[in-house]
Amino acid sequence: MLKHPTLDQLHALGLHGMAKAFAEIAAGAEADGLGHPEWLGLLLDREASLRQDKRFAARLRLAKLRQQACVEDVDYRSPRGLDRALFQKLIEGDWIDAHDNLALIGPTGVGKSWLASALGNKACRDNRSVLYQRVPRLFEELALARGDGRHPRLMRAIGRADLLILDYWGLEPLNAAARHDLLEILEERYGRKSTVITSQLPVDRWHEIIGDPTYADAILDRLVHNAHRVELTGESLRRTRTKQTIKA
Repeated sequence: MLKHPTLDQLHALGLHGMAKAFAEIAAGAEADGLGHPEWLGLLLDREASLRQDKRFAARLRLAKLRQQACVEDVDYRSPRGLDRALFQKLIEGDWIDAHDNLALIGPTGVGKSWLASALGNKACRDNRSVLYQRVPRLFEELALARGDGRHPRLMRAIGRADLLILDYWGLEPLNAAARHDLLEILEERYGRKSTVITSQLPVDRWHEIIGDPTYADAILDRLVHNAHRVELTGESLRRTRTKQTIKA
């Protein structure tokens, strides 16, 4: 194994990417042909790449995305009405910079959660903070947090994520506490952060799920009016793949 004072110093300074690159270059035949600028450039590139990978891994860990999904793997051939041009624009992320929202709507099994997770993964790669939450579980957690003093801290964490993914919206009507929490979350995020919401219900039924008309108007005003919409159709992809497996 290569022993060199410079290598020891790089490790001591926490420059582990540079140290690894230094050892590999020094052990290679091409080392003698590199000038000082080329050496330094290669070391800096490796260090920057390592740090970027570590930051991405940390953001993914904190995001707690439901699925391991990547935008490069999106299937545009499935008959579910996914507009490729629109989704490609969403992948670019300008809507997140503009603090817009996104609604992914369609029947069960058409890939709403997967697409939301893919956009979340891309946002992590783009150095944005992401938080995934299943709506029923979120309101249960907030209710428990009221009793043990964690509620303000949890609300702050939800509020500061660059991209918040609210999955499984509309499975059941909201109670008074959930309505209040949702309005507070959206009020904190409105015009500052972006929210993705997935739902089996069309937008015109969201009002009845929220329940209280005053809260519903306030919530939908902050959630829907600046939201891009992806409306999916068709049969469950899980059911379709099962049929294909049986036929095979």
